[in-house]
Amino acid sequence: MLKNFRGRPSLKTVLQASTVAGLAAAVLATGIPVEISRSYAEAVNVQSPSVPSFANVVDAVSPAVVSVRVESRVKPASDDGDGFTFDFNGRGFDDLPDALKPFFRQFGEQGHQGQNQQRRFGQPGGPGRLRPVAQGSGFFISEDGYIVTNNHVVSDGSAFVAVMNDGTELDAKLIGKDPRTDLAVLKVDGKGRKFTYVNWADDNKVRVGDWVVAVGNPFGLGGTVTAGIVSARGRDIGSGPYDDYLQVDAAVNRGNSGGPTFNLNGQVVGINTAIFSPSGGSVGIAFAIPASTAKDVVADLMKDGTVSRGYLGVQIQPVTKDIADSLGLSEANGALVVSAQEGTPGQKAGMKTGDVVTAVNGEPVKDARDLSRRIGAMTPGSKVELSVWRSGKAQSVTVELGTLPADQQASAEDENDQQQAQPPASEKALADLGLTVGPSDDGKGLAITGIDPNSDAADKGIKEGETITSVNNQEVSSADDVVRVINQAKKDGRTRALFQIQSKDGSRFVALPINGQG
Repeated sequence: MLKNFRGRPSLKTVLQASTVAGLAAAVLATGIPVEISRSYAEAVNVQSPSVPSFANVVDAVSPAVVSVRVESRVKPASDDGDGFTFDFNGRGFDDLPDALKPFFRQFGEQGHQGQNQQRRFGQPGGPGRLRPVAQGSGFFISEDGYIVTNNHVVSDGSAFVAVMNDGTELDAKLIGKDPRTDLAVLKVDGKGRKFTYVNWADDNKVRVGDWVVAVGNPFGLGGTVTAGIVSARGRDIGSGPYDDYLQVDAAVNRGNSGGPTFNLNGQVVGINTAIFSPSGGSVGIAFAIPASTAKDVVADLMKDGTVSRGYLGVQIQPVTKDIADSLGLSEANGALVVSAQEGTPGQKAGMKTGDVVTAVNGEPVKDARDLSRRIGAMTPGSKVELSVWRSGKAQSVTVELGTLPADQQASAEDENDQQQAQPPASEKALADLGLTVGPSDDGKGLAITGIDPNSDAADKGIKEGETITSVNNQEVSSADDVVRVINQAKKDGRTRALFQIQSKDGSRFVALPINGQG
């Protein structure tokens, strides 16, 4: 019994004892049993507001998503003719103990069946074996087995295996690939089986902030689902002339490449192709090829195995604000023609150096990449009307598009990429602009013999050894010619002049301020 500080029982203790004694007496007097129980607090149970679940979408689309295993034939690496290609924690055949070499040599002579190929590990001069070199993701786009994935997933492969969400492995054949949009199409033979497939979403209905679900094979783990929102549209990450990516914040990692990003209707809004990550893992910035781009390219690959693109044959660069001012354009939009290649559709139609393409078939051109994408998406042989800004006036040019040759997939538009990657260069034959000039070796233009490192020209990348061929689209061969053109531009109310610079890498335009010149 508890006692108080004086050693006497506390009042609380006395009352508790009295209560228990009273209950005991009641039981003895009445003979009726009395139940004594303890009370406990209830477990936490929060009634949260209802939120949408992605489970229905995932259940519906998962059978259409596959893991793509890419294999390549590895050539024998041994110089002694053994042809052994196994790698045991970094050790080859020569590093094995002598007692083990006969066993593995015999194993190689017997051969090994796998992936429908005979792999000979020990025979001299063997073709090498197929071994996994990459893993990615993909998805069925038709019930008869066509699979969409990324070009960079399959580009180094000799054999391909599609692994379905139920574990079924199917050999796949490469139908076609398009490096410029990083898309590829595989085909599996289901032997009459009809596959679950998905359709493309309407890009016009995809909004920034919409929920999306990414399904794929990150790090080779197999079917994995992540969710997020569309973070941005029209992203240009410098990977090519057709950059027009969706940016999403769903977790996308290595191995997700080629996998689909779905809307909540189970339609493909994009194909995961790249991530921005200093660490190599997801930081919430992923890029997907939009459905509108993929749809047309995939259709061409399924039909012919290749993609036919419209072709102008002109080298172009962006129109900066400085260039727009120098040409008298009110806005820095459109694509500036640096050169029209001889014999190309653009040159035959009369397109000239210094033209600015402002619209295609009446639709405004945003920039050089916009023009490249739109011309490339058109059918070769079709006629297009180009609105151009030439010599301070708007004009119209009709061009019959050619076909971009397969061996020139890195020609016209790639030159455009290089042009955009270089800083604009600007040069003038005037000392006040920081340039020292002299006659050129061939008598055309003005050779730049020196440059002030603190000048606007130097800031814009002009270098000694380059040549000024024109100013405001007028050929120049002396400093007097340059001053004459600049003075006329100032009379026309312009604050900048457009210099065409020739270097060993090609021709480019640079706009320089002319306020202090005269």
